[in-house]
Amino acid sequence: MRIKFLIIYIIIFGFIVVYMTQCDNARKNIQPLTKSWEKVVPFQEIPLGLASLDAEHCGACHPDHYEEWKYSTHAQAWTDLQFQAELKKESSPFLCINCHIPLQNQQEFIIEGLIDGDIYQPVKRKNRKFDKNLQQEGITCASCHVRNNVIIGPTGTDKAPHKSVKDTLHLSEQLCISCHNANAYVTPTLACTFETGDEWKAGPYYGVKNCIDCHMVPIIREITPGYGERLSHLHYFAGSGIPKLDTLKTHSLQGLGFYPSSTEESYSINDSIIYSLRVKNEFAGHKVPTGDPERFFSIKFELKNENGTILSTKNDRIGERWEWYPLAKKLSDNNLLPNEERTFTFVYKAEKKEKLTLSVLVNKNRMDKETADYNKLEDNYPLFITVFNETYDIEVK
Repeated sequence: MRIKFLIIYIIIFGFIVVYMTQCDNARKNIQPLTKSWEKVVPFQEIPLGLASLDAEHCGACHPDHYEEWKYSTHAQAWTDLQFQAELKKESSPFLCINCHIPLQNQQEFIIEGLIDGDIYQPVKRKNRKFDKNLQQEGITCASCHVRNNVIIGPTGTDKAPHKSVKDTLHLSEQLCISCHNANAYVTPTLACTFETGDEWKAGPYYGVKNCIDCHMVPIIREITPGYGERLSHLHYFAGSGIPKLDTLKTHSLQGLGFYPSSTEESYSINDSIIYSLRVKNEFAGHKVPTGDPERFFSIKFELKNENGTILSTKNDRIGERWEWYPLAKKLSDNNLLPNEERTFTFVYKAEKKEKLTLSVLVNKNRMDKETADYNKLEDNYPLFITVFNETYDIEVK
């Protein structure tokens, strides 16, 4: 009898809490979510014929796609140490996660609106269907291929154990741009400046090539073992090539072409040693670098004598510079446009007879060391990869 009364009491108490919450919300000015980046993909049921939305489950029938995805930065979108460091900041609003875990299944809370339209005052409730494992997968198979509780593919088929619907418009560059063109000043001190889509639309390849042509290279292969070969696409989502951990490898797209000048084998005293490196954005349909405004290329020239003493250095940079406080503001931008080229020149006047070594190093950087230290990133978080590295022996006679 006591248990029965206790259950009734709990139920009544629950109704009272819900009622009071609704009354409290009614007194507030709750505005609906209107902007695309404020919203997530609505909850998706597991399509008929499947047992899970997990990528590993998809990999049972699509092993090549699964293995490729595992080494993509999409697979690290949620666990990325930099992103997790950003989330811990007080200035980080709820909406930042919507591109990194875009399915409602992956999010702990459901956001129903904003009090007074303030992104720092979301009205949220616990997501009872939250899938922790799926959250860890970041941009996973279901992020792109599950909508309206069915599998979406580029061709559609009735041979699969699950329902497959053809929708090439959904699986087009529009899906990529939905995250890779998030460009807004969210608050005075918070800006999201991913403009890759706009850069592509303003460039020479709009209408000629799209994101998929370069970042998901077409390949003839079996989609599922035993079903025969047909057109497919690689799922590495090749990009910067800078891995999220030093234990991982990612596939890089080389946006820049490098054209070094030649050097003479010997120079006379008072000659000027001149070396030029021409850099061209000849492989990307958008600016290089693109995306995260903290990315940049560093170009370093260093001249040493035979004792290892540095005689001269020169440093150049391709990338944006921002001021984040007290107001988010872009200070400069010398990113390379598609097909744009730039020449970086090193000059040194030979003053005595000696043997010299000129080294030329170009790194593609995720961020500088100062930013990494500020975010308390671990030592196994790679900050750059080297994309050009040459040395030249020079003799002054």
